[in-house]
Amino acid sequence: MVFSFRLKSLIFASAALMLMAGCNTNSANNNTATNPNSNATPTATSNTASNEHGGSHNNGKKININSAILSELDKLEAKLGVPALSNKIQGSRPYANTEELVSKKVITQEQFDQIKDMVTVEDITLTGEAKDIDYMTKLGLMKGHLIVAKELLDQQKPDQAEPHIGHPVEEIYIDVEEQLQERNVKEFKSSLINLQNLVKANGKSEKIKPEFEASMQAIDSAIQGLPEQQRNDPKFVLQVINELLDAANSEYGSAIASGKISAAIEYQDSRGFVIYANSLYKTISQQMEKQHPQAHKAIEKSMADLTKAWPKAIPPAAPVMTPEQVSKLVKTIEDNSQKVIKS
Repeated sequence: MVFSFRLKSLIFASAALMLMAGCNTNSANNNTATNPNSNATPTATSNTASNEHGGSHNNGKKININSAILSELDKLEAKLGVPALSNKIQGSRPYANTEELVSKKVITQEQFDQIKDMVTVEDITLTGEAKDIDYMTKLGLMKGHLIVAKELLDQQKPDQAEPHIGHPVEEIYIDVEEQLQERNVKEFKSSLINLQNLVKANGKSEKIKPEFEASMQAIDSAIQGLPEQQRNDPKFVLQVINELLDAANSEYGSAIASGKISAAIEYQDSRGFVIYANSLYKTISQQMEKQHPQAHKAIEKSMADLTKAWPKAIPPAAPVMTPEQVSKLVKTIEDNSQKVIKS
């Protein structure tokens, strides 16, 4: 699970502008707006929750416990170290307020105190660049799921591949469906469902390959719904990469418990997200090397080191890296990305 997003800076800068006239003049460009239908008042307080696994990864955007996808909720799971917390939160919806996480016995008061500044029940409507980043990030998460699913199918592990094929359609599609319509992108939910059904029925069916390729091509076409100039802009792409890595970082943290890989699905999710983030970086690497050589050198090295945490789609007997080491590399990439984004 996505959404601690480097939308963060845009989102909270916008919220701050709306709520605290006279505050700094960050270039948020009013990229977010509170949902007028929401009864609650958005907060301009920036989240500063540090990741227990060593990352000081700062989410500028709170997690809506009523609507967040599993990848987003996994940030809470990683923070508290509570196995399957994301599913538990989803299963206890809806919430009238965040305190119901305690009254519904999803978590304890002590645990709530640790994450209360990270969660909300308020809706935030994204606009402008923040909306585009969210859109491409969600599609990138879909691709990450399918990338690792393909690896598992190739290894004759359809039972392990099936959850990763299911996540895009069961978990993420609904979050981009409206945007697909707005951008006149042809729906591809039916293709994802067909693929999932084929794998469920017979994981070795010859029909899977063409349906898989059709699903991947449909996601690529949806990404092309964004202007080409934007898709090739390092500042834009880096923000998407940071969101993907943030999700991967949380998933990896959720996968590790007591020094062991206890949740293979989360390990595999994070692998897929990092693989796609790395491939996305390669699309801008030449521009980065030419225009921002120091940042490029740091990002490229950290990305190469980061990929070593996932040697195979099938989890190794013991983690190659601790969650703290993964968080540190993600943070290095984020810090250097921010130098470019703010330049």
